Amino acid sequence: MTWFAVLGTAVGCYGLKLAGWSLPARVLEAERVRRAAALLPLALLSGLVVVQVFGDGRALVVDARAAGLVAGGVAAARRAPFIVIVVLAAATAALVRAFAVYIGR
Repeated sequence: MTWFAVLGTAVGCYGLKLAGWSLPARVLEAERVRRAAALLPLALLSGLVVVQVFGDGRALVVDARAAGLVAGGVAAARRAPFIVIVVLAAATAALVRAFAVYIGR
């Protein structure tokens, strides 16, 4: 079953790549296509972040990772350097986890 999924995904990726090469240049140079292509990585990254933060198997969870995400989001909104955002988010998640363990005693 897994190999069927891998092969099906490979065929699908190849088909998308072939479709991209087959499109005329005027279609790819359209303003709407350029705007969509510029926003697509942001949408994909946002989706991955949400799944990693709030997903646990087939359940939704809110734990220390959510606090880290909020702290990182605030730091990003304040235009902090990337390393500061990462360290702040990790430290916030670690502190919330430590506090949860401390309260659980």
